[in-house]
Amino acid sequence: METWFSLIVGVAVGCLAVAAVLLVRWKLRERRESRDRNDAARILAEARRQAETALKEADVEAKERILKARSEFEDEVRDARKDLQLGERRLQSREEVVDKRLESLEKRETGLTNREGLIERREQALDEKEAESQRLLDEASRQLEIVAGISREEAKKSLMEEMVEEARHDSARRIRLMEEQARAEADREAKKMIALAIARLAGDFVAERTVSVVSLPNDEMKGRIIGREGRNIRALEAATGIDLIVDDTPESVIISGHNPIRREIARLSLETLISDGRIHPGRIEEVVRRSEREVDEVIKEAGQKAVFDVGVHGVHPELVKLLGRLKFRYSYAQNVLLHSIEMAFICGAMAAELGLNEKQARRAALLHDIGKAVDHEVEGSHAIIGGELARKYGESPKIVNAIAAHHEEVRAETILAPLVDAADALSGARPGARREMLETYIRRLEELERISNSFKGVEKSYAVQAGRELRIMVQAAQVSDDEAASMARAVAKKVEKEMAYPGQIKVTVIRETRAVEYAR
Repeated sequence: METWFSLIVGVAVGCLAVAAVLLVRWKLRERRESRDRNDAARILAEARRQAETALKEADVEAKERILKARSEFEDEVRDARKDLQLGERRLQSREEVVDKRLESLEKRETGLTNREGLIERREQALDEKEAESQRLLDEASRQLEIVAGISREEAKKSLMEEMVEEARHDSARRIRLMEEQARAEADREAKKMIALAIARLAGDFVAERTVSVVSLPNDEMKGRIIGREGRNIRALEAATGIDLIVDDTPESVIISGHNPIRREIARLSLETLISDGRIHPGRIEEVVRRSEREVDEVIKEAGQKAVFDVGVHGVHPELVKLLGRLKFRYSYAQNVLLHSIEMAFICGAMAAELGLNEKQARRAALLHDIGKAVDHEVEGSHAIIGGELARKYGESPKIVNAIAAHHEEVRAETILAPLVDAADALSGARPGARREMLETYIRRLEELERISNSFKGVEKSYAVQAGRELRIMVQAAQVSDDEAASMARAVAKKVEKEMAYPGQIKVTVIRETRAVEYAR
């Protein structure tokens, strides 16, 4: 019984405990729900406040943007209105200008119409007056023919004969006066032309034949060539007697001097110093002495080879050495030694044709310019200097006279002197031998063709026969036979007036008419 009571009590206590726990949980859940409702209400209120604030700010920002857009729109409208007003004013001003121009054109058109009518009336009056004048002239001519007793053609012929005779006398008198004037001024003009030619020619070759250029491995080598305080370049100039020019020209040094032998020595010495790399005064003197020996050997070999090639023997060693020095001498861009060898063969060939001593002619021609080897050291012309050198070293009087007289500075005593002079002219005047001669030849041909092409009706022109003949092709439709003959005389006169040339130039005007038809 007690057991069941205890069991019931236990169960009741358990139920109360469970009820108490449930009651506590329900209280706690109710409190939590109340707190959550309060939090939710607070969060909802805060969210409403933030939404209202954001809405107000958005409203304010939208109003500001609307105001700004309205202002910008009004500004754009104002600017567009101003542009439209300005365009309207411009259009209005242009319309006014166009109206004025139209009005002016209408006035001009009216004036032109009036002038055209006036001109037509004047032309009609002039035609009537011209017809009346022609009638009166014909009447006067008939009266003159009746009074004079000769016809119009006879009077015209007589008048033309008188005019031709008068023109012939007048032209002869003018030609005589011009010839006298030309003779009076010939000497002065000739000297002036020669002086101008010498001055113009010298500029082309002085720089080319008095300057040598040595290439450098780099621009730093210029400083080594100059040396400290310029001692190296001064030592080199003192040892060679040549000027060295070190300027802004990249990787090169210019050697300047009129003595071709000293210039060649300086060139060899400088190239040796550059390749060796040791550049100082003591080394410079040693290299210059060695270069002098090398150049002397080259000169000696060149002279001996020239004598051997020409086939002359017994030439004095000093003359052989002087002949070799011509290897480094140029005249009008032509090497003097090669010119002498070429001239020796020409002179020998002419002597053989004339039955003279061929070897003697070759000897004189080979030595004719020997004076040019020392003409920069001795005063006088190279022909006179060469004659004195030949006499000094035992050449025969014929050879001496041929050398001295090959420029007609002394009187020729034998036939050998004119032969040497002629061979000199042939070797120097052939096309290509001397640059200036070739350029002058080409320029003369171009000038002949330019003169002929300047005449009206010329189709083509050709300078042929080395400039001795000028052939001109004319258009048959523009130039008649009589005009062709007149054109030939006019071209010849213009060539005589504008050009200087040796001998004479033949001018030929060719007029050709062709008739072509096909048989079908």
